[in-house]
Amino acid sequence: MDLRRILSLDGGGIRGIVSCRWLAAVDAALGAAGKPAIPASFDLFAGSSTGGLIACGLALGHPPDLLAGLYQTQRHEIFPGMARRLWSRATRLLSDGPSAPRYDGRGLEAVLADVFGDARLGDCRVPTLVTSYDTISRSPVIFKSFKHEHADLRVRDVCRATAAAPTYFPAHPLRVEGRDCALIDGGIVANNPTACAIAEALRKDAKVQGTRDLVVASIGSGERTRPIDLRSAREWGAVEWAIPIIDVLFDGNAESVDYIARHVVGDGYFRMQAPLTIGLDDLDDVSDTNIAALERLAEDYVAQSTTQRMLAALAQRI
Repeated sequence: MDLRRILSLDGGGIRGIVSCRWLAAVDAALGAAGKPAIPASFDLFAGSSTGGLIACGLALGHPPDLLAGLYQTQRHEIFPGMARRLWSRATRLLSDGPSAPRYDGRGLEAVLADVFGDARLGDCRVPTLVTSYDTISRSPVIFKSFKHEHADLRVRDVCRATAAAPTYFPAHPLRVEGRDCALIDGGIVANNPTACAIAEALRKDAKVQGTRDLVVASIGSGERTRPIDLRSAREWGAVEWAIPIIDVLFDGNAESVDYIARHVVGDGYFRMQAPLTIGLDDLDDVSDTNIAALERLAEDYVAQSTTQRMLAALAQRI
């Protein structure tokens, strides 16, 4: 199995629209260099959370612009507004208690069913790796389209599992390799799944003798810059940290993986990432204003000369 060329996709909720726009720029750079478009230019896809949805979509033949359009048109189904949230919370009060997740997950599940239907993970045209975490066994679950035991899992179940961010969506029940699991967001394991993909390539590809043989395109979804001041960090308890700690964990592990990959892969590592201004960083802000701002962020980043040079270099290495 040839896994030399890796495409890795971070989590980030609705900010997946940024990742899709950047993937469209990768496609354009590949075309300008006379290379085939995604997915034919890569040997392995890896995705966490919203990046897992995108990775599966690409692997099943959906182009980046179509996936970006889904974020545009289906965002209010995935992340319903206040009225629907309050009604959902009221109906779940007896069953889930007062601290139920912000969303019941039904809208997300409906969108995934519409996009992926009954497609199976084994239907992916490119080997695809998607991260999740099982709260019962307290261990990572790494879904692999090329693993016999995972091939018949529905893509929509894998995507629902990897996107189940704690406090936002309920855990997803799924039987995996004969074991009942309660699966939550892949970002808990690796919000930037690049290291998982590198390990898989080194393990599976006999032609890859070391990390310097790899070409890795790592696509972020925007980097948070909102500070948590010293007083808050010292005084917050469980209630105050409940949601911010998810963001801190996701960001921290993404940046640590970026640091490792940059050093072990070297010139073959290409990372697309840009700082988010305060107000653009929420996982679930689907307002028209925020979506327009994210689109502008993605566009401005691609327009930078440094980004254009990086994309051209990536296309040549592919």
